[in-house]
Amino acid sequence: MISTIIFDLGGVLIDWNPEYVFKHVIPDPEKRRFFFENIATHDWNVEQDAGRTLEEGTSLLVNQHPDWEPEIRAFYGRWEEMLGGPIHDTVELLRDIRDNGQYRLLALTNWSNETFPVALERYDFLHWFEGIVVSGDEKTRKPFSDIYEILLDRYSVEPESAVFIDDSLTNVEGAEAVGINGIHFQGAHSLRETLREWKVEV
Repeated sequence: MISTIIFDLGGVLIDWNPEYVFKHVIPDPEKRRFFFENIATHDWNVEQDAGRTLEEGTSLLVNQHPDWEPEIRAFYGRWEEMLGGPIHDTVELLRDIRDNGQYRLLALTNWSNETFPVALERYDFLHWFEGIVVSGDEKTRKPFSDIYEILLDRYSVEPESAVFIDDSLTNVEGAEAVGINGIHFQGAHSLRETLREWKVEV
């Protein structure tokens, strides 16, 4: 029986997309694609999620790619503009689960601890969670097993009684590897249906 529901945040409850900034910073689509595939890559960004400081991450790239310095500095310099707002359908589902009162609500997010306070201040629904494990605080990240274990230990959660929701299949598989039930998020409607299949009352 599911008693704990664990949400990812970005891409599930919060719309975050660098394109909101970089479609203006780098208007040419091909040049922009090159930038994200070769300069400010996913692998570079997640190191900040795992605890590397924004200053260190930015300086590293500027030193490697000095011709791209203005664009690199825009990534964190204009980071707040990458927040597109709540994903309202999922927030409504979260509200329904909270109002039901039967389930513990936790969150597990890959997020820099330097930028996460912005989200905490901006989005009231983040305060509906009993607890949030932020990768930047823990100096590790999904899909590595230790971050899931941190959440399980900190909040005394039995993995078989929990379900974890993430828009990254890799992160879902990371949760499943430590015994947590996983749901690959592909929209609020399908999530609600899948939770009902797990006998969660939503």
